[in-house]
This record gives sequence, C-alpha cells and structure tokens, in this order.
Amino acid sequence: MSMLVRVLAGCLMMALCVTVHAAGVTWVLRRLRRAGLPAGFWGATWLFVRLAIWIVLLHLVEIGAWAAMYVWNGALGDFATALYFSAVTYTTVGYGDVVLPPGWRLDGGIEALTGILMCGWSTGFFVAIVSRPHERQPEGDQSWR
Repeated sequence: MSMLVRVLAGCLMMALCVTVHAAGVTWVLRRLRRAGLPAGFWGATWLFVRLAIWIVLLHLVEIGAWAAMYVWNGALGDFATALYFSAVTYTTVGYGDVVLPPGWRLDGGIEALTGILMCGWSTGFFVAIVSRPHERQPEGDQSWR
C-alpha cells in the first residue's frame, strides 16, 4: 500500500476520533447547561469524577476504533492485541513490545498524534469545567443555562 493511502487512512481515523470527541463533549456541555453546576464540595467532586469517567470512555471508544481498523485491515492479528497496541500508541506510552508491520507504521504515528490532540482537548475541556465554579459571575448571570 502506498504511503499516500496510509496517510489518507490515518487522517480518516483522526477525523473519526475528532467526531466522536466533539459529539461526546457537546453532549456533556448540553447536559451541564441544562442542569447547571452542582453546589458544594461533594456535588462538584461527584461531577468531576463523572466527567473524568466520561472523558476516559470517549478515549476508549477512539482507541477501540483504531484497534478495529488494524484488525480489519490485517495489520494486527486479533482485537485484544490491537486494543493493547492502540492504547499504548494513542497515549504515547509506546512500550514497543507490539509493533505494526512496516507498511503500517505511519498509521501508528498518526494515531499517536491523534491521541496527543484528543488528550489535550480533554484536558482543556476538563480544566474549563473544573474552573467554572470558581469564576466570579455578575449577579443574575445565567451563561451556563
């Protein structure tokens, strides 16, 4: 397979990850706008725990999509190995104990770049939500609702 095809396939997978992430973040934002932020330490803490779990689940869906692509195209033999490789690559841990065949290695790099982008997006989103209760709002400001 040509390098151009591999780059295009990697970009399509990146686009899928961006779409999944955008849908997941948008869904949470809409729920927060309707419900508002909880008051008190435990209410806010429970929100942050649920938000962290949601973000990790989004990443797991994206990692699973990359793994499925590797198995479907024959780059890796089984889904468990592909999922492990994808998680290690997406998070940029990169143990190196499982590697892609030479023709697929560019996809691994694109997956790692995608993981960096999606994790950065998640971090920014999480920080924005966590810092929101601490922002001083003018009286009567209903910007979250």
